[in-house]
Amino acid sequence: MPQLIVTDRGGTEHVIEVNGSGSMMEVIRDHGISDLTALCGGCCACATCHVYIDETSADKLPAISDDENALLDGSMHRNSTSRLSCQLSMAQVPDGMRVVVAPED
Repeated sequence: MPQLIVTDRGGTEHVIEVNGSGSMMEVIRDHGISDLTALCGGCCACATCHVYIDETSADKLPAISDDENALLDGSMHRNSTSRLSCQLSMAQVPDGMRVVVAPED
């Protein structure tokens, strides 16, 4: 079973066994990591599911969309590997990918 490794805002690492598909945001939320609030429910209308992708994996993901890019531009904590986890399908995420939940804006 593929794994997603998530570091929450407190620095705790969570190894999630991914069973099925869906978005990265859904997987993180469904595993009880409450730092990722995902207020819009995955509609790409906020940036409360902002994560940092491990630099070694960032180039393995699909390109960022214009909508996602615009939302991330509004974050004070954006960096070169910032993504909205609601926009990443687990079918496209490599096994063992590491992500960090970004600070809250």
